[in-house]
This record gives sequence, structure tokens and C-alpha cells, in this order.
Amino acid sequence: MKSSGSARAERRNNASQNDSSTADTPSKKQAARTDKATAKAMAKATKAAIASATKKTEKAATAKSKSAVPETKIPPAAPAKAPQPARNGRTRDDKDQPLFEDIRFLGRLLGEVVREQEGDAVYDVVETIRQTAVRFRREDDNTAALALDKQLRTLSPEQTVSVVRAFSYFSHLANIAEDRHRNRRHRIHDLAGSAPQPGTISHSLERLAEAGAAATPVLQQFFNDALIVPVLTAHPTEVQRKSTLDSQHDIARLLAERDQPLTHRERTLNEALLRARVTSLWQTRMLRASRLTVGDEIENALSYYHTTFLTEIPALYGEIETSLKEHGVSARLPAFFQMGSWIGGDRDGNPNVTAATLEEASERQAHVILQHYLDEVHRLGAELSVSNLLAGASAELKALADASPDQSPHRVDEPYRRALIGVYTRLAASARVRLGEGVVAVRSAGRGAAPVRAQPYADASEFSRDLRILMDSLAEHHGASLATPRLAPLLRAVEVFGFHLASIDLRQSSDVHEAVIAELLARAGLEADYAGLSEADKQTVLLTQLADPRTLRSPHLDYSDRVKSELGVLEMTRVTREKFGARAVRNYIISHTETVSDLLEVMLLQKETGLVSGRLGHADDPARAALMVIPLFETIPDLRNAPNIMRDLLALPGIDSIVEHQGKEQEIMLGYSDSNKDGGFLTSNWELYRAELALVALHRERGIRLRLFHGRGGTVGRGGGPTYSAILSQPPGTVEGQIRLTEQGEVIASKFGNPEIGRRNLETVIAATLEATLLPCGDTAGNSAGSTAGNAPEQLSAFEAIMQTLSDAAMAAYRSLVYETPGFTDYFFSSTPITEIAELNIGSRPASRKLQDPANRKIEDLRAIPWGFSWGQCRLLLTGWYGFGSAVTSYLDAAGSQAERTRRLAMFKKMYKDWPFFSNLLSNMDMTLAKTDLAVASRYAQLVTDKKLRKHVFERIVAEWERTTRVLNEITGASGRLADNPLLARSIKNRFPYLDPLNHLQVELIKRYRAGDPSPRVRRGIHLTINGIAAGLRNTG
Repeated sequence: MKSSGSARAERRNNASQNDSSTADTPSKKQAARTDKATAKAMAKATKAAIASATKKTEKAATAKSKSAVPETKIPPAAPAKAPQPARNGRTRDDKDQPLFEDIRFLGRLLGEVVREQEGDAVYDVVETIRQTAVRFRREDDNTAALALDKQLRTLSPEQTVSVVRAFSYFSHLANIAEDRHRNRRHRIHDLAGSAPQPGTISHSLERLAEAGAAATPVLQQFFNDALIVPVLTAHPTEVQRKSTLDSQHDIARLLAERDQPLTHRERTLNEALLRARVTSLWQTRMLRASRLTVGDEIENALSYYHTTFLTEIPALYGEIETSLKEHGVSARLPAFFQMGSWIGGDRDGNPNVTAATLEEASERQAHVILQHYLDEVHRLGAELSVSNLLAGASAELKALADASPDQSPHRVDEPYRRALIGVYTRLAASARVRLGEGVVAVRSAGRGAAPVRAQPYADASEFSRDLRILMDSLAEHHGASLATPRLAPLLRAVEVFGFHLASIDLRQSSDVHEAVIAELLARAGLEADYAGLSEADKQTVLLTQLADPRTLRSPHLDYSDRVKSELGVLEMTRVTREKFGARAVRNYIISHTETVSDLLEVMLLQKETGLVSGRLGHADDPARAALMVIPLFETIPDLRNAPNIMRDLLALPGIDSIVEHQGKEQEIMLGYSDSNKDGGFLTSNWELYRAELALVALHRERGIRLRLFHGRGGTVGRGGGPTYSAILSQPPGTVEGQIRLTEQGEVIASKFGNPEIGRRNLETVIAATLEATLLPCGDTAGNSAGSTAGNAPEQLSAFEAIMQTLSDAAMAAYRSLVYETPGFTDYFFSSTPITEIAELNIGSRPASRKLQDPANRKIEDLRAIPWGFSWGQCRLLLTGWYGFGSAVTSYLDAAGSQAERTRRLAMFKKMYKDWPFFSNLLSNMDMTLAKTDLAVASRYAQLVTDKKLRKHVFERIVAEWERTTRVLNEITGASGRLADNPLLARSIKNRFPYLDPLNHLQVELIKRYRAGDPSPRVRRGIHLTINGIAAGLRNTG
């Protein structure tokens, strides 16, 4: 039997093979040289920032609050600001004391696990590094920074693994504690009978009532016309493994139990279970062993239905109906809130998504929802033991019972149970014909049930009709309360999820469609060089083919793999719709839409696969498309040209019949990511704003309802940020009860991994859509300044003119840095972990080969997700602020006189106070700047070997950061970051001491990796730090 010491050593050795890190420790001479260079670089890079008023303010606030939280082993740093007074006389720290206690408790458990698993020596190393990092953060001590750097570089390979994992897992545990505290505070507000909080339906209805916009017909019309759809995507920014997420869910549940009164024995057991889950985390490999497959992504997304959506969405409908009833509206809501998905249907840049993955996604989704229905119907059969000797039943219910195969004499007087056995057998048959024998677990129909093959339901509406019969019969015979616990939520689930669970969108790039159409035309002998035609000639060819009843494809010809694959996806779409209903797949999104022909090509591909019927332009047989063709406008030029493209499309003969068949609706997707990479943060937001207004006006002129689909990411640079304020800051008239928006990567886990938080996030989307649609334009609140001025203030035209000037200047500043600075591409690839991120096993989409070849690297070729991800890792988050400072400064400097400058600054302040769009813009930028760290970023700049390039680019970035923070403070009147959001400020500041060591280690490991160290430990060590930093920032891409 091995000693405990040798056992620990073996565990550490094994861990280094799985979650490995550095190879040999650098020599003392190398360390000394690096110390000196690092100190010099950090001092120079951050001199101006440290001297700024913002830094002084934060330092003073930190000094005041140093002792706010008692020091323990591996707890968080103390709050960064002095205690905040609260309305009831309690301080903010009083309210947050349970949070501090939870973090200390979880930190203690983690420390004990580290000591138990790795030994005292490793624990002491982790604790020493933690204390040094905290001292650096609290005291702004450069000596501590050098000491931290030295401590990290002298770690052994095994110690490096333990340090990275300890700080990473502490970030995960702190996230859990913060989520728990949010739920705790929400419950305290509810128990105290506090006024409804913004983002809740109750708050929205109160605001509508105050504005005179809550009349019953108005609210009923809103919900009748509304369609709100969060769409889950598999964009690769979720770096955590599902095993890790599952452990965290268990920890969150156990932590929540501690808020309830527990006996000593119960509390002891709770702590033991928590320690077991933390131990499980520590002994679980943090990194994926292989790249995710599309199947993995499908299963990951489905886990959130089990955790949150299947139960919380029906419950949310019930809460909304209750709130409406309190405001005099007693009507059953239609299924206005549904779920969407890109997983299994998004082929853009991912050759692994095929007809087979679409089939897998649709069948796995159907499996989940049909299993849920079967389980719920089974439980209903146990619960609804109503006897017709004691309560009556409707004629329809009796007929349903009589049609049941149940023949048990024990249930002869129990019509509901008999009816439910019949429903169960039909539901089981429905699963069997759609998914195959034995795929869905089916229970016995019950003792006494006849062994018959039941008739499957034709569709989900037939199933819901049977459930409605049960509901109505109970209501008619004094049993309405019996439906509340399970039957009512089940009926609502069927209306929302159908047999498909979530609508899968198809997406592909326009250049792929062009290539497929070109081959089909060439093989048919109709056009040898379609791709070389002018846009007008392309449209002529496409319109001719759409009017011709014959197809281009011949069964006697062979086609390329690309043509077979693309047409195969559409053929599978037809099959999927037949099996699971039209809602299973109903949208086709075209990436990089630049011309009208890009849209017509997809219509023609639908025709080739039986998804378009009729003939375009023929009144006697008008064309009808099964899938709505949705353009995605992404770049700045495409956003500017979007209204012209749609105007030309709608003017074509026969297109009106397709739109008519769609219910006089059209959807357009707007890309936040590529427009940001193309033109910068400010210009991206402004061009999106302008495009929305122009597109809505165009469709309104033609009597078409436009639904905008917002392709938002996790970071501010990709359209992220608080959803409530984002929707309320949309241009006036652009929401109108209809909105779709993507939920991507790590955002899905943070929003929907916890059921309580998940329900509130879903409610927030509905509440914001309700307010944005029904509140008068001058009464839409939601900005950080607390104004009720609205998204259409009196001086809107003046505000928009100023924004256009700012946008032009901001884009020029941004593009000057990113696209016009010689060597910037080399700087970016050297100073960020972009190439290392590409190697992570975090998505099914293959890494770009161009990233690995320096000769072919171009910013233009980068996808927006790794672009934003990389800037986040090095703590610059440049995509969320760069260019704003230059734009505002140049506008103020052009004033000509001090009086005019004062007037212009006053106008900015008025824009911030009265215009939700501008206020939301600044609020998101404020949050991004709060997460930036120039001192850490300067370490990444040292990775650039060209000293002249390094100095030139980094000094430009620092200068723009200072301009941006200065003008932001001038406009908002704040003295530092997040002055109006102390909760977020506290959260960010508490994380920094635990992020710093991970960033420092990442830089050192990247140096060794790029210097040619062949050890897999180094590469995997980098990936571990990427995981930890992403967890600490809570958004990545």
C-alpha cells in the first residue's frame, strides 16, 4: 500500500498528463531577464492609466474597503468599493453578507480539497500566490506584481497544474455563489411585497397602466400577434465540459438548500455532499479529450431543456396569465413564446453539419419532448383518480375513456384514468412511428389494458385536443384545481413544443448556394458560367427557372459531393417537416447576403427539393415556399445596402405571393459580430440602428410585418449585454411584438443552467418586448441614467445627426488601427492566444487552416467569434470600446470655442439621459472597460517580438483607452467604472485577483509554446488557462 505522500505524487503526475501545463522551469538567468523586461514594460504601459483620475478613485475606494470582508483561506477579495447605503438604512455590504459567506464557505471547501488531494506544499503555494495577487489588486503594488510574476514562473509543472485548476475552479464556485445570491435577493423582494422589479411582467404591466396602454383589447392583441423566440446556437465559446457543468448544477442546488432551516444533521450532510461535489470537480478532467462533434452539441443543448425549459416555460406562461388577470385580462395566451435552434442545421463554415446531423438533431429533440409527454401522462394517470361516483365527467371525456384499451374492473368508475391510458397508448404509437421501435421508453399501459396497437396522433394538435377534453371536463365538474399541478403545464408544453421541441433553422453561406446553382445549371446545359453573370442576368435566369415547373436536377446525371450534400439537407428538411410538423424547420438563413440573387438561389434550391410549390409569377398557380428565406446582413456595407436589396426583391414578379403565403410576414437577421469586426463597436451599433429603421419603414409601406432576428453574442462587441435594456433601446417601431435573438456559447450556461435564473431571463425578454411595443415612444425607460424620456425623444433628429458624425470618426479610428496599421495582423496574432484558441476542442466547426500559416493571415478572414474571444483573454476587450474616445474627442475639439464645446458636451449628456439607444451603448461600454486591464494586457504585448511594432500599437491602444474613459466620465458624470451598477462592479473587482495569476501563467506558457517547446504539457496548460479566464470573465465570445 502506497503512502499518502506517494499517492498524492502519483495523482499529480497523472493530472499533469491530462490537465498538464509547463515543462521544465525556466533558468534563473532567464527569469531575471524576464523580470526586468516585464517590470519596465508594465511601468511604461500603465504609467498614464495609473495616474488617471479613474485609477486614483478606484485606489481610494479600495483602501476604504480593505477590511470589508474578513480574510480567510482562499476566499474572494474584499469588495472594491466602500459600503453603499441602502434605503432601509442597511448597507449594500449588509445585503451582500450572505454572498460573502457563501464564497468564503465554498473557498474553504476548495482549499480543503486542494490540501487533501495535493498536500500541504501545494496548498501553501496556491495560498501564497492568492495573497500576492490580492495585495497587488488592493494596493496597486508593482512590487507585488513582480513577486507574483516570479512566483508563477518558478512553479514546477505539477504545481502549475494545481495553481491553474485551483484559481479556475474558484472562479466557477464564485459564479455559483453569485447566481445563488441573485435568486436569494429576488425571493427576499417577493416575500417583502416590494414593488415589481424591472424586467418582470408585473413591472411592465404597471408601467403600461401608468401610460394608459394597458387596456384589455390592446394586451390581448399584443399576445395574439406576438412571436418571441430565443434561438440556441452552438457557436464555440462554451469552454466548459458538460461533466463540469453537471457538477456545478449539483453544487448550486446544494448551496440553495443552505438557505432553508436545516437541523444540525441536515447541515452536516449538506456540507459533506458539497465537499463530495467539489472533490468530484477536482478529480474531473477540465479539458475535453477530443473536439466536440455535432452530436455532442445537440446533447449539450438538450440538457438545458431538462434543466430549465420544459418546466419553466409552461410555468412562465401561467405566471403571465396570473399577472394579466390581476390587470383585468382573463384570456388563455396563444403559444407566442417558443424556442429555436441552429444546432444540426447551421452549415456555414462547418462541413460536419449534413443531412444526417439534421436528422439526428430533429429526432433527438423529438425523443426528448415525447419522452417528457409520456412521463407526464403516466404521472397524471396516478394523480387523476377521480371517480364518476363522486364527480361527473363530460360526454367528450366519457367518449375518450370508452375508446381506451383499458378494461380493468378496478378502474371502471375512473374515466380520467381510463382516458389517460388511451392517450398514453396513442402517444407511444406516435413516438414509435416517428422514431422507431424501442427508441422512447414506454411503460405498460396498465393491468387490464388490451394489447392493441393504438392509432398514432397525426400531429401535436390532436394530442392537445385530448388534453383539452380532460381540462374542460375537470373545470366543468369542480375539478379545475386538479389540472393546475400537471395537466395545465403539460397542455401548455404541447402548444409550445409540439412534437419537434424547437424549430431548427438552416443556415449556409451565399457563395455555397451560388456554386450549387452554377453546377445545376451547367449540368442541365442552360448556363455554362452562372457565377460570371451580372446581377441582372443572374436574376433573369433564376426567375425563369422558378417559373418553370421542371427541375434542373436529373436522376440520370451525377453531381459533386457539395451539390449532393446541400440538396440532401433540403430533402431531409422535407422529411423532417412531414414527421414532426411544419414548425420543426421553417427558416433558411443566408449568411453574407449581398444581392437579390442570393435570396432567389435558395428559393430555387427549395424548388429542386419539393419545398416550393406553384410557379413564380403565375397568378393561376402562385408560388409558395415551405421555408422562409431570411437574409443575414453582417458587414457595414451590407447593412447599408440592406433596404435596397429588400426593396428590389419585393418588387420582383411573384414574390408577393410567397410573402402572402408566409402570412404577410418577413424576417431579416442582423449580424452584430461581423459588423463590429468590420467597423468597430460604435459604428456597428449605429449602422444596425439605421438599417432597422429603414427596413421597418420599407416593409410597413408594403403592408408586411417585419420580424428582426438579432444575432447577438456573449460579449458587448458581439451585441451582448443586458437583454432588457438592449430590447428597450431598439429604434422606435422596430419591435412590434416580434423578435428572435440568438443565445450563444457560454451565455446559455450562465442564463439557463439554473432554473430560477433561467425563468427570469426568459421573462425579461417578454417584458422588454411588451414595453418596447406598447409603451408610447416617449415613455420607454431602461437607461442607466434612470430617465423616462424614451427611445424617440423630442430631439431625436439632432441626436441622430450627432451619432452619424461620431460613427464616421469612430470607424475611421478603428479601421486605422485594425486594417491600416502596417503589421497590425502580426501584432494581433502574437499578442493574443488566437492560434491556441483555435486548437481548443470547444466546437464541431474545424479550425481555419489560414490561422496556422503566417503568410496567409488576414483580419478579414477571421471569424468574429475567435476575434472577440482573443481580445477578452488578454483583457483588452478592444471590440467593445475602441474608437469611441477618438470620435467624441474630435467632435468636442472641433467646437471652435469653449462655449460651443460646453454646449456639445451638454448635448452628449442629454443624449445619455434621454435616449435609451445612446444610454445602452454607453452602459455596455462602461461594463467592458471595467473588465479591461492594461497592466495585464501589457504582459501579452511582450509576446510581440518586433519591439517597434509592439510599442507603436500598444501605445495607440493605451491612448485610445484613456481618451475613451475620460470622455465617458465626462458624459456620464461618473468618477470611475460602473458607478451606477455597484453589484456588477463588486463582482468584477472580486474576480481580478483570481484572474491575474491565470493571465500571467498563460503568457509564460505561450512564450514557451511559441519558442518551440514540444511538450504537450505546455499546450494543454495554455488551454487550462483559457478555460479559467473564460470562467472568470463570464463571457468569452
